[in-house]
Amino acid sequence: MNLNFYKTKLEEEKKLLKEELGSLGKVDETGDWEAVPESEMNTQEVQDEADMAERNADYEERSIKLNSLETRLGDINKALVKIDGEGYGICEKCNKKIEEDRLEANPAALTCKDCMEKIF
Repeated sequence: MNLNFYKTKLEEEKKLLKEELGSLGKVDETGDWEAVPESEMNTQEVQDEADMAERNADYEERSIKLNSLETRLGDINKALVKIDGEGYGICEKCNKKIEEDRLEANPAALTCKDCMEKIF
């Protein structure tokens, strides 16, 4: 298994995720990402109830996207730690090797195909 290949893919995706996360929110004092409404990023005043409703809907949408991206970033960071240490490419559920084609499609995969199917 070519660990450098997977490490490069993971680091490239990590960089893109951080850029996308930065466009949706900011890091709070605990290190977690927090969504910021787009209108707040433009420092625009909320004028009426319709604007407030739109702002809240925008915030909720951004929060959902941000949470998904933050979870993915966590998986990538976990995989990078495993590459630098031990355990990369080993299923967290059954301790078998994760299939090479699965790692090529998702270098941050934490489970083998069999265990992935059991989860979903």
